[in-house]
Amino acid sequence: MLRTLSALATATLLLIAPAAAQHEPIRVGDIEISAPFTRASLPNAPAGGGFMSITNTGTEDDRLVSAASAAVAKVELHEMAMEGDVMKMRPMTDGIVIPAGETVTLEPGGLHVMFMGLSSPFIEGETITVTLTFEKAGAVDVDLAVGGVSAAAAEGHHSHH
Repeated sequence: MLRTLSALATATLLLIAPAAAQHEPIRVGDIEISAPFTRASLPNAPAGGGFMSITNTGTEDDRLVSAASAAVAKVELHEMAMEGDVMKMRPMTDGIVIPAGETVTLEPGGLHVMFMGLSSPFIEGETITVTLTFEKAGAVDVDLAVGGVSAAAAEGHHSHH
């Protein structure tokens, strides 16, 4: 009985440990990226969004200056904002500032990575790799978990290369 409980406890820890490791932030320089995800796209959808939290643990501001992905024709940094009664989207041509000691959240309806010219639909359960380039911290590959069509947060895992 004791041996069975010990084996069960070990098996449980082995199942939990990888899941816990998946929630560790991706680090590049003073930047930590957590909860990266995108949404599944409908067939023939021309675009999609990438979302995550970016924390600057340093003492100087940094800036997300670009993003790229082999999964799409073009990637831009975008912002959605209300202008009067109309929600408008615009490219952030100067990048997205990540203030020292703060977290910037890229989320649906706000700042986000815009994937344009999808070569194939984003499929729930898969991952989309995006290379984020920061002015000071440099470049890092981030795997965005593809959640459901209406996902509001990361449902899967993430990693870096």
